[in-house]
Amino acid sequence: MAENSGIDYKLGQDNVRFLGLDIHNPVFVVSSLTIIAFVAGVLAFQAEAAFAFEALRAWLMSTFDWLLMGTGNLFVLFCLLLLVTPPGRVRLGGADARPDYSRPTWFAMLFAAGTGIGLMFFGVAEPVEHFLQPPLGFDGADTAAARLGMAAAIYHWGVHGWAMYAVVAVAIAFASYNLGLPLALRSAFYPLMGNAVWGRFGHGLDTLSVFATLFGLATSLGLGAKQLAGGLARLWGTPATDTTQVLLIVGITGMALASVISGMDKGIKRLSEANLLVALLLLAFVLTVGPTLAIAAGAVTSLGRYLASIGPLSNWVGREDLHYMHGWTTFFWAWWLSWSPFVGLFIARVSRGRTVRELVACMLVIPTLTVTIWMNAFGGTAVSQYVDRGHSAVVAAVQAQQPELALFALLETMPFATVTSFIGLVLVVVFFVTSSDSGSLVIDTITAGGKLDAPVVQRVFWCVFEGLTAIALLLGGGLVAAQAATLAAGLPFALVLVAMCYSTWKGLRASTAGRVR
Repeated sequence: MAENSGIDYKLGQDNVRFLGLDIHNPVFVVSSLTIIAFVAGVLAFQAEAAFAFEALRAWLMSTFDWLLMGTGNLFVLFCLLLLVTPPGRVRLGGADARPDYSRPTWFAMLFAAGTGIGLMFFGVAEPVEHFLQPPLGFDGADTAAARLGMAAAIYHWGVHGWAMYAVVAVAIAFASYNLGLPLALRSAFYPLMGNAVWGRFGHGLDTLSVFATLFGLATSLGLGAKQLAGGLARLWGTPATDTTQVLLIVGITGMALASVISGMDKGIKRLSEANLLVALLLLAFVLTVGPTLAIAAGAVTSLGRYLASIGPLSNWVGREDLHYMHGWTTFFWAWWLSWSPFVGLFIARVSRGRTVRELVACMLVIPTLTVTIWMNAFGGTAVSQYVDRGHSAVVAAVQAQQPELALFALLETMPFATVTSFIGLVLVVVFFVTSSDSGSLVIDTITAGGKLDAPVVQRVFWCVFEGLTAIALLLGGGLVAAQAATLAAGLPFALVLVAMCYSTWKGLRASTAGRVR
């Protein structure tokens, strides 16, 4: 029951037991049947699906760039507002609440769930891509281009994306821990809509969040499978075919199932901690054997260039660098938005006892600094090699549109290449697993009406269909299909999150005024 005794929700009180499932509302039935139909349709009509996805992607990118970029800026401003105003002092769970997890463990789970496969995939390739083809009409592959290219890469992984996660995390955590409502996306709108959230509006919102989460995860899982196949081909000559990628998705989905069944504290917590440790060891290795001083200097200068370039990079009016704005920024913002229900709800689940200000500050600052160091260590080293030698296997991979090979091409230029490449493969696998199992738990929570102890069979169902959705997108158009699905699923959440900002602000203001505990 809610801390605020004036709130009485009915979600989940009319549950139905069927084949071991705990069905609370239409969300599970509608979303599961729709996903089953989508997977079956794409697998049955792969050629037609590929054509449709290509057309959809092009239309969404060119038509709604202003919406995605404009709302992305708005979410950053909202988070800054929370940092400097009294509502930021609200403690999630009440004044006496204390965190359930230590800060290192908490950050490990944030990092693994919120960044995951994407940083492994793009951490080398993206800075190189923007170095070769800088945004904002900048010309020339020199030191200045390298700095702008690095800043342009950090822009896609810095405060804008994490602000989207923070909006959802704060909204759901406040509604759940301070108002006593279910851990579901609809609960975030209670301060704005009251009991109307338990009706059709809430069902529709939660269903939409399931679609966004599934397609966003499927995109990441597809990238992970592509990178794993490329790494295996580089190390042991395994054919990097669609069949290989499908088998990889099947195998690692099976591993994710084991983690999902073991639950939050045993599975996801331990995997996240282990993954962060291995990632830090690989980062330390590259920092040590790479151009250490250049990496350190580059981290400082690129961070400064990033802060100085946020304005021009965030502006969509009069831009001529459409390759960067549409091919990268528009897609990335839709991708982050599609992940926001999943990551936001997951972060809310592990953030009880934190203040709003602490949660927002950590989500904006720490990942941005981590990404800056990571990008400069990996991508910066690759750029330095090209500038010094005039050639680079990494640049060749990027120019050949094989970004999945960039990480392994870089590691091959360093000592112990076989060992570090294998570690890179392990990292991709574990990021793959943590993303899949975290996503399965979150989708299960949403479709079970906010329950944290829904039957295991439901977690298994969603984990399996995450893998099947990734396979369907892979066979129905590859990366293009994944981008189109992500854009279509993430775009509505630009508007959902705008309304969520207002609802959260209204609820936090009431809390600081003493009307809500």
